[in-house]
Amino acid sequence: MTAPLEAWIDSVALIGPGLDDWACARAVLRGDRPWQSTPFAASLPPILPPAERRRTSLAVRIALAAGHQAVSASSFQASALASVFASSSSDGATCHLICDALAQEDRRVSPTHFHNSVHNAPSGYWGIAMQATAASTSLCGHDASFGAGLLEAMTQLVVTRHPVILIAYDAPYPEPLYRCRPVADAFALALVLSPHATGHSSLKLALNLTADPATSMTDGALEAMRQAIPTARALPLMQAIARQCDAAVVIDYLDPPAASQKSTRIRISLAGGR
Repeated sequence: MTAPLEAWIDSVALIGPGLDDWACARAVLRGDRPWQSTPFAASLPPILPPAERRRTSLAVRIALAAGHQAVSASSFQASALASVFASSSSDGATCHLICDALAQEDRRVSPTHFHNSVHNAPSGYWGIAMQATAASTSLCGHDASFGAGLLEAMTQLVVTRHPVILIAYDAPYPEPLYRCRPVADAFALALVLSPHATGHSSLKLALNLTADPATSMTDGALEAMRQAIPTARALPLMQAIARQCDAAVVIDYLDPPAASQKSTRIRISLAGGR
């Protein structure tokens, strides 16, 4: 990458344990109120037809809830936004249900569970819910999924010069899969990115690659969340956005294939706060 990728942040959303919406998360990330761990409950607004709404899983609900909050606060209609969905695990609960069904004597898998098991299921529900027909990409990069999603969204925006929404999310696996992939809780965020300043823009984001260590959270509880949920690797960035000031943070991206090679991470610079 010879030059940084740049975009304006039009709107944001963040939901997770103890963080019901961006207003709540912003107060916590600014230090205006302490973070309190509370059981997470994804509340999906009535944006889907009843039949599709009944079929949704936790992963779908949290992804759509974050995306809906971000679009509701943005300068754009959802139909105008290309979308990038990023998740390290996608729908672990549905994966568990399918594995359980295959372990039974008749081995019949629910069509709804099979439908929800594909990695781009939230993208499909998003298209139905928001009448979003623009291009959509779904990807996974294990613990680096947020970084990979942000890099993909920024690349698309720079090439097409059209706004993009990034929706990153994770939901936990139930046991016994949880022992192999312990994602602590459900967590999602959304960023509406624009190639130009809008009436809602307050910060410009510039992205490039670095070998510097990832930025950690000074609050011990938030740092524990950052390490326990892959999408929460974005917390240092979200804190900088909440504080509305010039800043530079580094987030996790790719581990090297060999011990002799340096890790690649993503440096994000924010400027233009008001």
